[in-house]
Amino acid sequence: MPFKRLFGEFSKGLIRENPVLGLMLGLCSVLAVSTEAVNAVGMGAAMTFVLLGSNILVSLLGRSIPAKIRLPVFIVVIASFTTIADLLMNAYAPAIHKSLGIFIPLIVVNCIIIARAEAFASKNTLGASIVDALGMGTGYTLVLFVLASIREVLGNGTFWGMKVTPEMDPILVMMLPPGAFITLGLMMAGLRSVRK
Repeated sequence: MPFKRLFGEFSKGLIRENPVLGLMLGLCSVLAVSTEAVNAVGMGAAMTFVLLGSNILVSLLGRSIPAKIRLPVFIVVIASFTTIADLLMNAYAPAIHKSLGIFIPLIVVNCIIIARAEAFASKNTLGASIVDALGMGTGYTLVLFVLASIREVLGNGTFWGMKVTPEMDPILVMMLPPGAFITLGLMMAGLRSVRK
């Protein structure tokens, strides 16, 4: 596959078809875990791992799966990789695992992963599916990291757990759901203005 096409597949997940800002998928976990930058990186890594693993397996098996059972097979594949991610995170990053809580197992039903398995990985080559997963995972992680960083700095006066604004009073609304919605809305508006 030519480099230009691979780069196009990767970059679409960053801006043009960004799963959060462009397609508005997976918002539940984005809004819930975006209170600290470290949580954002942990969730982004788990999502990218599951997305990559499921895209690889679905791409390899995609054409041999009967149409009537495609969705259940995709969910079993995604659930398997989610369980692996959950166990690895619990073993090697227990603090982040505890902080993310139920949102790691809920990756199984995340629309981003199911959509990429159905719409892309089942119909494309292994190489394209890997690049697509990495692009979508990177786009998801970047949005989550930027959103969490803004909320953490303005809401707690910290970044990555370290105090960065000693003179500023925290803006409490940034740590609450309305702060997440407002910040995400401004990020979406910013992306749309850049596209124009």
